[in-house]
Amino acid sequence: MTLILADTTVLSNFAQVGRPDLLRQAFPGLSAPRTVRDELSAGERLGRVPVGDWTWLGLVDLSQAESLRAVALERVLQAGEAACLAIAESRGGLVLTDDSAARRLAGTLNLRVSGTIGALIRLVRREILSLPQGEALLAEMMTRGYRSPVRSLREVLPHFPG
Repeated sequence: MTLILADTTVLSNFAQVGRPDLLRQAFPGLSAPRTVRDELSAGERLGRVPVGDWTWLGLVDLSQAESLRAVALERVLQAGEAACLAIAESRGGLVLTDDSAARRLAGTLNLRVSGTIGALIRLVRREILSLPQGEALLAEMMTRGYRSPVRSLREVLPHFPG
């Protein structure tokens, strides 16, 4: 099974709309570095992120080499994104992030990346959500602070791989 890692931004977007369960459906076996889970918990404690059930989210510990790489990446990224990229660089897999700096760096490292929009499209394509339901979630995420690169899933749906 392909390793799929989520950063705090993507987890938070689904938490904001009360639907972390959708990430579980879209990406069975989804994981996050402990750093990301700690960031999410801190957001919940501070009231910035609604408390959600994340018991299903796998936690990934970094190897010593991955930890060193993550520290180096923290010069340009937040800790959660750095940990995700360090693990993916070492083990392969897919990184879910909406952080523009992390996405740019992942591209230079030839890492596979998706994010909130990709997750919503995946949910629509797998018929877990209808397109109108996906659009409604996107709109709600945007009202709760998500800076989406698109206003509608229809703008990008034809361009995403099946």
